[in-house]
Amino acid sequence: MKESAVLREGRNCWRIRRCSRAAFLIDGEAYFSTLARMLTKAKKSIYIIGWDVDSRIRLLREERIGGKQDGLPQELGPLLHALAEREGGPRIRILDWDFSMLYALDREPLPVFKFGWGDDNRMRFHLDDSHPFGASQHQKLVILDERIAFCGGLDLASERWDTPEHAPDDERRKDNGDSYKPFHDVQMMVEGEVAASLAEVARERWRRATGEELPAAKETEELWPEDLEPDLRDVEVAVMRTEPAYEGRDQICEVRDFYLDAIAAAKKTIYLENQYFTSHAVGDALLARLREEDGPEILLVLPRSSSGWLEESTMGVLRARLLQRLFDADHAGRLKACFPWVGKKKVDIHVHAKVLVADGRLVRVGSSNLNNRSMGLDSECDLAVEVPEGSQGCAAVAGFRNRLLAEHLGCSEKKLADAVKKEGLLAAVDALRGKKRGLDPLKPVVERWLDELVPDDASLVDPEKPVSFDDLVEQMSARMKKMNAETKIGRKGRLFALVLAFFLLMAALWRWTPLGELLSPGVLAELGMRFRESPLAPLVSMAVFVVGGLILVPVTLLILVAGLVFGPWWGFAHALSGAMLSAMVTYALGWVLGRNRVRSLAGTWVNRVSRQISDRGLLAMAALRMVPVAPFSVVNLVAGASHIRTLDFFLGTLAGMAPGTLAIVVFQDGLVQLLAKADLSGALTALGLAAVILAGLWWARRRLKRTARGEKGSEDE
Repeated sequence: MKESAVLREGRNCWRIRRCSRAAFLIDGEAYFSTLARMLTKAKKSIYIIGWDVDSRIRLLREERIGGKQDGLPQELGPLLHALAEREGGPRIRILDWDFSMLYALDREPLPVFKFGWGDDNRMRFHLDDSHPFGASQHQKLVILDERIAFCGGLDLASERWDTPEHAPDDERRKDNGDSYKPFHDVQMMVEGEVAASLAEVARERWRRATGEELPAAKETEELWPEDLEPDLRDVEVAVMRTEPAYEGRDQICEVRDFYLDAIAAAKKTIYLENQYFTSHAVGDALLARLREEDGPEILLVLPRSSSGWLEESTMGVLRARLLQRLFDADHAGRLKACFPWVGKKKVDIHVHAKVLVADGRLVRVGSSNLNNRSMGLDSECDLAVEVPEGSQGCAAVAGFRNRLLAEHLGCSEKKLADAVKKEGLLAAVDALRGKKRGLDPLKPVVERWLDELVPDDASLVDPEKPVSFDDLVEQMSARMKKMNAETKIGRKGRLFALVLAFFLLMAALWRWTPLGELLSPGVLAELGMRFRESPLAPLVSMAVFVVGGLILVPVTLLILVAGLVFGPWWGFAHALSGAMLSAMVTYALGWVLGRNRVRSLAGTWVNRVSRQISDRGLLAMAALRMVPVAPFSVVNLVAGASHIRTLDFFLGTLAGMAPGTLAIVVFQDGLVQLLAKADLSGALTALGLAAVILAGLWWARRRLKRTARGEKGSEDE
């Protein structure tokens, strides 16, 4: 096989394989409707690998799947169940990320009950936790009979479906009773050898998560739908991955290496659509091209803002900083960053796509974002095609880019293509901006208080790799040297420094040394059972949380053990009260040891954070609590030594801890066991309590968001 100019196996991709047909499915309607019909054709196997998989989503919004005689459900879960129950139906495997507590309220509760569990060999669902701490399974793959595969940015999750029109008032854009704003994304559909390679990725991912070896499919039939015209025929498609170092496996950074090579090789244009834009590696590569005398034009299509106030408070700040660096280097006006909008009121469209098109001859579609996580920490899978310059494939690649731009600008593809040919890529965007749709400039402006809150070290918010023990020791050593160099911190200041160093060291020992093997949930739960019936159990439970906080035992482990010992509902009460008491004790320790000494001891960032939390109160404290910048007790200690009001600390910690505590104790193994053992009245009581707690948390989250919007509005005024 002849090597291409950019794509090279072993350098920036895993494999390059033949693809008989490929299609670009733009927006959720095209992907979901195509997938719905394709699922019914699968005979051997269906593999679904996702960051989020929701059984309740409707693949079709206006019609039923199948013909009049065999109409099938629109919803994903019931559809898969119906296919699995067919005689000779396919083997179905669904792998969903075992998500962080941060997303507990945004996910489908108990998906295992909706998709199925147990030993049924026909259909199995599993939550994937086979990744290092802080990482996620972010691949978005569906493979049918190992002959057809879908890869891109679209999960089979809620709030993904939309049409290319992105009508602001489209009533079909509603999932699980909630409406959502216009949503843009892209999925790529491939056939042939490359689909078999993606199946290999899926089977290996399943093996790591479950231990089950899935056999490769053989002698599969043709599945490509007759009414879908492919964009590309008989091309070679590259498969590239990101995987973190874990359990003896080396880190894989093929996605990052591809981005760097593609950006360096572009001659005329670089077109990027992405949900995020914080990757320092990609930013540096674009910066180098902008500094050239005759580099390519660069067009970035990004969302106007991040999803939710927490992301806007972290990733939004990092994006603004990176964009400002690029604009400062753009001496020739070759860079434009835009966000798409629609309608008279200019409703912004949420860009979730992960697309690169360079020079009309290189195209990439996949799951990886332009952030540091996707370059080295999360598990990603992308596809790329490179066609010879001047070939028929160039028209298809350029046509794909033009389809995307024409959609955003609300014009015809021909008009867009003519404008690009005549005026250039960036000038065409300015010339074709309409009254009903367009791409407006994205200005890297961020509120000062948020800019000061987010640390300069992006690895705390957007890490590229797990933090190693050596890195932590090095950071601690540097901090201690700085502390020792100070002459005015006093006895209490030195004592605070020693306590902080001890906390960091204990956190590292539990996390990265054999000492952590002592913290087995089963062993701890067995010890807890000995005093479960004692009248002193609540006091003992709280004491365990306090002592655990002082020696940096992971608070999530203690929460899990509380659920195992006391059951889901009393466990939730024990865990939340214990975690809050532990937080207040370590906060008080920081208050006693370090009050008014943090300026000379903790560095400029902690001082900025403490000042802003003091000004913003609950909102900023909740944001800091949910952003994993440091171990639980370390955050408490530093908060106590800074300017944070006690009430704001308490309420912010409560708002940040409650959803995760509920997810760990109630909606995981605890509730599964409860429902399995309880009678009907007990199960209904448990579900009723769950509904009450969820309603309370939903109300709290709405109030928190309203507070964020209110502050922003008052500052804008």
